[in-house]
Amino acid sequence: MNKTIFTEDFLLHTEQAKKLYHNYAEDLPVIDYHNHLPPDEIAENKRFETITEIWLKGDHYKWRAMRALAISEQFITGNASDEEKFYAWAKCVPQTLRNPLFHWTHLELKNPFGIHEYLDERSAESIYRRANEKLQAEAFRTKALLQHFKVEMACTTDDPVSGLQYHRQIAADNFSVKVVPGFRPDKVFNIANKAMFMNYLGELSETAGMPITDYDSLLDVLQQRINYFHEAGCRIADHGLHAMPVKVHMHASLREEFKNYLQDKHATHFSDAESFQGALLTELCRIYHAKGWVQQFHLGPLRNNSVRQFEKLGPDTGFDSIGDEQQAQGLSVCLGELDRTGELAKTVIYNINPSFNEVFAAMAGNFNDGTVRGKVQFGSGWWFLDQMDGMTKQLNALSSIGLLSTFVGMLTDSRSFLSFTRHEYFRRLLCNILGEEMNKGLLPDDEAWIGEVVKNVCYYNAKNYFTF
Repeated sequence: MNKTIFTEDFLLHTEQAKKLYHNYAEDLPVIDYHNHLPPDEIAENKRFETITEIWLKGDHYKWRAMRALAISEQFITGNASDEEKFYAWAKCVPQTLRNPLFHWTHLELKNPFGIHEYLDERSAESIYRRANEKLQAEAFRTKALLQHFKVEMACTTDDPVSGLQYHRQIAADNFSVKVVPGFRPDKVFNIANKAMFMNYLGELSETAGMPITDYDSLLDVLQQRINYFHEAGCRIADHGLHAMPVKVHMHASLREEFKNYLQDKHATHFSDAESFQGALLTELCRIYHAKGWVQQFHLGPLRNNSVRQFEKLGPDTGFDSIGDEQQAQGLSVCLGELDRTGELAKTVIYNINPSFNEVFAAMAGNFNDGTVRGKVQFGSGWWFLDQMDGMTKQLNALSSIGLLSTFVGMLTDSRSFLSFTRHEYFRRLLCNILGEEMNKGLLPDDEAWIGEVVKNVCYYNAKNYFTF
């Protein structure tokens, strides 16, 4: 067995860091308040046949690396066998040094598979065989994996047209892990694409059993769907946006135009998409506030940059990027409008462009009003930034401009049942940052004091913030 860097003290560079992690963070439960896990696979307690199926399928982080290393698409999203795809990935792993994939890969092999060696062409056959053998055990079905990773609550990402039947099935099974839906209405904002917009409104109308003929009836249908989600245990809404709108009102003339836009088959252009999007977003946020939900805004990605590959493979296949859209004004306008009327719900804002970290941290502080601890959160590093450097920069910006002690911590934002090691990665990193500063005399060398902060950031703040 090759000795690896992934020891029990990985990332923990001081005695203080080791004590903080092992005594205060390591054994805490996980509250994963935003992920993309398929609820049907939890409800049906899916068994995975191969490590390729559970580990490589749908993982566009790995796909991007494989393409960069000149691996044929056949071995990424194509028709190669699971074994061939795994061997193709194994060949790439030694070349991912300093990319977070190198750490994630080996942390996920270590936990839950118990494999403590580097993955490469030489070890691939043995690791593939051993992992596949383990996957046949009950301990590696979806429900057991959630329990293994000490997941207390997992919030999925669900379209308003979802019937949530799998969430109801999970609840009826009295599963020890609370699995709740998250309301994600992104498609209803796509007014610029008339065909897609109308098709989606048709689905929404049919699901709700209510017609959509104008702006007010659209709001009525969305209210009905929010009520439906609330009854199924939903307490979180999420929005994926390029940027927050800077216009938040639909005046009478725009409402009339919207009505005509819905009814006139020849109308292909709406004159003020941003006003529609901003007004609809703020109306939804008012409903979230009334329901006592938390609202999340994931901001900044520039999607589907390769038109050729998008047309061939579709979205979410590894061709998205960090955008440079300005964010401060839209955040100020939208959050400020809700704050003005006393209808700003608990809010988490996520940044994908590290150059805007301080912008987001400062903006969050504008709307804390003394009613809720950390009411407006600068969320954890996500997507391109949920790695060591990105998380460190987010934590530093939050600590410098806001209060680390109120932070609700990490989430997976993942479709993989193996990605809960990201909570471990975050916890190790947090403990190392604090431990090094204790060692340097920048923080009190008081294990109990700093340990309490660690416990709150890793678990208790989220437990108190998200009221399920």
